[in-house]
Amino acid sequence: MPSFNFTLLTILGCGMATWVSRVFPFILLKKFDLPKPVIDYLSFVPIVIMSALWFSSLFNQHLGSLPQVNYENLLASVPTVIGAIIFKNLLVIVIIGIVSLGVIRLIGIA
Repeated sequence: MPSFNFTLLTILGCGMATWVSRVFPFILLKKFDLPKPVIDYLSFVPIVIMSALWFSSLFNQHLGSLPQVNYENLLASVPTVIGAIIFKNLLVIVIIGIVSLGVIRLIGIA
């Protein structure tokens, strides 16, 4: 039974930490305004996160060897990046990426 109590307290503690770390900034920022340089800096955060996710999906890592290129994702990235430059609409970009990866997997290019 002590294991159950420990597990329950761990889940509650993690939930509380997650809730506080996500809700507290909203409460704090309702009362205070951030300086313009901070807002400008934070505007790049979504771009950096999406770039990191995209870059990490381009490689397959195997223990004990260098990462290898994931050619399916690399080929699907080409029309997706072109669509991003042309349309600048996240929904369209996601649809182009999903459709292009589906077509590549369907015809078995990579």
